[in-house]
Amino acid sequence: MKRRQFVGAGLALAAAWPFRGFASVLKGIGDLPAKTLTGGGVVLPGSSIEALAASLGGDVLLPDSQDYDRTRRIWNAMFDKKPALIVRCTGASDVRRTVDFAREHQLLTAVRAGGHSLSGKSTCDGGLVIDLQQMQGVRVDPGAKRAYLESGSLLRQLDLESAAFGLITTAGTVSHTGAAGLTLGGGFGRLGRRFGLACDNAVSFDVVTADGHFLRASDDENADLYWGLRGGGGNFGVVTSIEYRLHRMDPTILGGNIVWPIEQARDVMRYYRDIAVDAPDIVSLAPDLHWEPDGAKVGIEVCWSGDHGEGEAWLKKLRAFGKPVRDDIAPMSYLAMQIGADEFLGAGKYYYLKSGFLTQLKDDGIDRIIDAFRRMPDWYMLFFDHGGGAYRRVASDATAFPNRETLFLLGTVAVWPNKDGIDENLAKMRANWHELEPLTRGFYTNLTDPDTTMAGYRDNYGANFERLVALKAKYDPMNLFRLNANVPPKTG
Repeated sequence: MKRRQFVGAGLALAAAWPFRGFASVLKGIGDLPAKTLTGGGVVLPGSSIEALAASLGGDVLLPDSQDYDRTRRIWNAMFDKKPALIVRCTGASDVRRTVDFAREHQLLTAVRAGGHSLSGKSTCDGGLVIDLQQMQGVRVDPGAKRAYLESGSLLRQLDLESAAFGLITTAGTVSHTGAAGLTLGGGFGRLGRRFGLACDNAVSFDVVTADGHFLRASDDENADLYWGLRGGGGNFGVVTSIEYRLHRMDPTILGGNIVWPIEQARDVMRYYRDIAVDAPDIVSLAPDLHWEPDGAKVGIEVCWSGDHGEGEAWLKKLRAFGKPVRDDIAPMSYLAMQIGADEFLGAGKYYYLKSGFLTQLKDDGIDRIIDAFRRMPDWYMLFFDHGGGAYRRVASDATAFPNRETLFLLGTVAVWPNKDGIDENLAKMRANWHELEPLTRGFYTNLTDPDTTMAGYRDNYGANFERLVALKAKYDPMNLFRLNANVPPKTG
């Protein structure tokens, strides 16, 4: 059996529990300053950290540990934070013990699965990070059309294991995203108009709540928690596994991109708007305005997941519209499309994003969007996700995710290789979004930016907000899990 290793000062070997092999346990650890939930300071006794480490199947990393610096980094390099300790959990028992430790010491606590938080909330300065990256694995039951996923798993693992059996479910658009975080926040994806949000396909969750209890949430067990986990984010506990509903689908789709010069953007976007609203559920049409070496362009990514002959016929007019400079739509692997943006959106870059939902897209709105784009530099991109379809066939109060009436998601994103001039660039991004925000209603919590306020979350959740507050008061009254799209346990 593989040896557990706890890295820190004064290492000494000691026997672990029977049948678990030997563990290298932290010894001689000094007291450790840390940050509390309220922002104050606390000193963690070294003996308490040693006891925590000795109880785990995973390891505890302190600032002087060998793997600490690598492990603390998250996908968005904008956030370079240094937690007091990182606990790398290997299973639900580790999560329970770590949650108990965090609660008992009232530590500022972040939960990291994929670490893809755009707002940097999967880490913290001076607190505790519950790291789930070692909890990875997906098991598929092809007969039941179910996938069982450990919460540290990435979307590519869910896609790969499911597709091997001719099955699939909605799983985002960037394959190195954490599946758990995507699902808890809702979960848009290229197949969402056909199969619904990722959270609509979550049949059950295993979750450790703030009191350290391990619960199963489904239609039949803890149904109130099940409602809140589907769109309410990480507010109610640490999810340790998810069961998904899978669907039969041909793994070869009709996909690719059509690209036009920016001068045709107004005509292209008007035509897109007119066909997208009533498009078949089996197609996702995702436009973007972007920069290429020879100038700005408007493009539409196409994912047709149904019959190819029908797709060729339906897409014919779109492909012939205007004067495209590029059209690479062809039969392709769905898995290949799912990894298409992975390099561009790779880890270690500096990201800043704003987003909002559109329930309509009028001509003057299109004009405003294009004009705002054309005044921005080449590090800026504007994109849409295609709503409607199965997204809208779920009532807004059926799950915590409220924004069911959306026709499009509008997002603006900047990607920088380093911090040079970043303060000025951020000011430009905020001013740009100030022009576009009036077109939107609500936002996607998975694309929350660090500027979002509590009032913003209240407005976004709308009629579901008070129900979420009541759930928070039941499952996390001390707001231990606050580094997320946070709902308070009480209002006023």
